Amino acid sequence: MKLLHIATSPHIRDDISTQKIMLLVIGALLPAAVAGTIHFGWRALLLMVFCTAFSMACEGLCRQAMKREQTIADGSAALTGLLLAMNLPVTLPLWQAALGCFIAIVIVKQLFGGLGQNFANPAITARIVLMVSLTPSMTNWILPKTAAGDAFSYDAVSSATPLVSGTASLNDLFWGSTGGCLGETCAAALLFGGLFLVFLGIISPVTPLAFLGTVAAAVLIATGSVHDMVYQLLSGGLLLGAFFMATDYVTTPITAKGKLIFGIGCGLLTFLIRFYGSFPEGVSLAILLMNILTPYIDKLTMPRPFGAVSQKEAK
Repeated sequence: MKLLHIATSPHIRDDISTQKIMLLVIGALLPAAVAGTIHFGWRALLLMVFCTAFSMACEGLCRQAMKREQTIADGSAALTGLLLAMNLPVTLPLWQAALGCFIAIVIVKQLFGGLGQNFANPAITARIVLMVSLTPSMTNWILPKTAAGDAFSYDAVSSATPLVSGTASLNDLFWGSTGGCLGETCAAALLFGGLFLVFLGIISPVTPLAFLGTVAAAVLIATGSVHDMVYQLLSGGLLLGAFFMATDYVTTPITAKGKLIFGIGCGLLTFLIRFYGSFPEGVSLAILLMNILTPYIDKLTMPRPFGAVSQKEAK
């Protein structure tokens, strides 16, 4: 006779850990990081390494000052630093990048309780703060080496982003031979990394598909042009945001229906900001606004436990 063992959930266990998840996401970002280094040179690599190291240092010192258990080893601070760097122009002074890391790690993450307690994506929030407060530095775009040729210089060669100029070819957008933030220009690398995470089951495809699909549908309805639709999907930080920031475990909904609503909301807000707002890029703002709505989305979409009744029904 077999005994039936009764235990509380969870009943299905896996050996996946926070550290493994963070390392896999960092690994998925490496193709875009390599592409950024190839296109923008050593300064891009320096900025990524600096932001990653400084973010880890901020977390370590902050946890020590608060007399809490160290969490540097879980990889979340390193991932935040790398994501922030990939959302920055390659010419940004290091002290300004350090300020962004401090905002992301200390203010947005640790002061709210650490990993799992922050209300918004730390890297996105830090980027928006830098954009608002240090606009000239945050909009100092340069052409990649592959496009600037022999005239390449971090001081002399400046350009508008493809979203502003509207003159880049789809081929350049796909391979990254355009101006912009150092980690968002190569669509091929971002797609490869994003699909890698989906294949491994680290992220759900619901949010990226809803995000990208909503932007595509809105642009197609507004312009009637397939070229404009593809142009919008490949330019700016849309792919980076859809696969790597709108899928954050902490600040996005946990239900499938919630993820769908979140992705659609991000897509609509991105379209509205890009086409009718004063900012050429709307991905970061869209994700931040939807982060704020995440608790309400979860509340509306959370399934009712079996046999549970509401207080109203109980009366």
